[in-house]
Amino acid sequence: MRSVDFYFDFSSTNSYFAAFLLPEICARNDARLNWMPTHFAALFRGTGFDVMAMSPRKARYLWRDHARYAELTGLPFKRPSRFPIKTSTALRAVLAAGATESDEESRERAKGAISQAIMRAYWERDEDIGDPAIVAAIAARAGFDGTRLISAADSAQIRQDLGAITDRAIARGVFGAPTFFVGDEMFWGKDRLDFVERWLRLAQ
Repeated sequence: MRSVDFYFDFSSTNSYFAAFLLPEICARNDARLNWMPTHFAALFRGTGFDVMAMSPRKARYLWRDHARYAELTGLPFKRPSRFPIKTSTALRAVLAAGATESDEESRERAKGAISQAIMRAYWERDEDIGDPAIVAAIAARAGFDGTRLISAADSAQIRQDLGAITDRAIARGVFGAPTFFVGDEMFWGKDRLDFVERWLRLAQ
């Protein structure tokens, strides 16, 4: 079965948009979506990239551009009061949600459900997803056992899994979020989702 690896972080505005647009692309092309929560703060440290190194003019433009993209797609969007935000707990919660399932399809479905719920909480409602109690409440609203999920997310195994995904992203050449892979072909940014769909169609 064809698949798309989706490397994302909750602190990435463009990952928010991709988290809702990419599943539609995969569904249209009968492809599995692999949700790859990635600790981009660690990735940036490992690659020497300073994500905050931008001029005030560029920052103003980007926030305006995000607002235009929200209008175009119909996705709600609210500039959060905490930006950037620590996302390690939320990222590990995604992996913990997947770990509760026994088969690959169910694991990705669970990871997608909680990822979208956390994205909405942060980018639509300005919730503090750096707070484990808030993440637990988000998980509970999404149908998970929030308390158990947060406990599992703090385990050594889940921490190791998140580190492994981040290391794998670095090894594959990932430098920003969101990044997508169709096979070995890499695409960066929500504005390359049309290329992702084209590659899926070529792979049919």
